[in-house]
Amino acid sequence: MMIKRYGLARYRQTLLLVAAALCVAMSAPVLATADSPNAVIDSAVVQLTEMLDGRKEELAADRQALYALIDEILLPRFDRKFAAQVVLAKHWRSAGAEQRTRFIEAYYQALVRKYADGVPEFDPDRITVLPYRGDQSKPRTRVRSQVILDDGTKVAVDYELVKRKSGWLVFNVVIEGVSYVRNFRAELDAEIRSSSLDDVIARLEREADAGAGPETTALEAAESVAADE
Repeated sequence: MMIKRYGLARYRQTLLLVAAALCVAMSAPVLATADSPNAVIDSAVVQLTEMLDGRKEELAADRQALYALIDEILLPRFDRKFAAQVVLAKHWRSAGAEQRTRFIEAYYQALVRKYADGVPEFDPDRITVLPYRGDQSKPRTRVRSQVILDDGTKVAVDYELVKRKSGWLVFNVVIEGVSYVRNFRAELDAEIRSSSLDDVIARLEREADAGAGPETTALEAAESVAADE
């Protein structure tokens, strides 16, 4: 289990660094599908470094400005509909059109707020994108990287991308084998079963309006799923 292996403090730091790494993936230019998925991530490191230059303290103190920056780089490069569909799994099939639309937006806002604090922590020297080993002809692929923590520990951080006409779009991040999408899917499935999809959507919307959700949600979900592996 990742939290037991590294400790809670180290896992929290991993989440912050992954937030920055996630932002790297999503700040990549929209490229043609022929471009290497690794090129998407590599070029994004440079772009995000430039976007954060001289603004880290400002963004750390101003959450609205931070959210605006994330929206600017995230919305065109993140497959919100596909990510939401994967998270809802079987509940997506039974959801109505309005429920799907609301959930897509609510899930996106939950993602932004859950990981926003890590974006100003971005340090390009801590991220190493590993040589690409996938098959670009397939509709989905994975880009592997390593993130170095303060104590020198190397943490595996993988980006899952889906191929679209506009290029490769990110829909998931996997930390040391623990998938964000899988964690969130397990968490929401249990909540939907005990209440309803409408209640879950309403909760996510309330948390977005409040500016952030419970800090422990991601940690608890990650520990619960990892315990089953």
